[in-house]
Amino acid sequence: MLERRILKINNKNNDFYMYMGKFFGSRVVQNKINDRIFDDANKDWYILLEENKSVGFVSLVNNTIKNIYAINDEQLEYLLIELKNEIKIEESIVPAIYIDIYKKVGLNVYDEDKFKNFVVINSKEGK
Repeated sequence: MLERRILKINNKNNDFYMYMGKFFGSRVVQNKINDRIFDDANKDWYILLEENKSVGFVSLVNNTIKNIYAINDEQLEYLLIELKNEIKIEESIVPAIYIDIYKKVGLNVYDEDKFKNFVVINSKEGK
């Protein structure tokens, strides 16, 4: 059975770059999500670990998603379900590449045509 857990951390934690370092500046990540990732001091990071290796993450500021990525869709689905059970996700502009996953886990998706590579999501009822 795959050992899987979610680590909540910020960039002040001594192990932060051990878990997140490979994602910063990664062209693979940047090309997939059409966005760059920064280690801003005000972000909380929910990092999905499989066998103690980072495979995905969501960063938030005041329950608004700022960054999101996973190596595969199933990992992101797992991470979003767990996150959605813990917090109420406020209106967030996120990469459109994951639109099917957002809908699958029950997040509200809107403004699909407002941005070229992004959509708006939240976990509230209605818009």
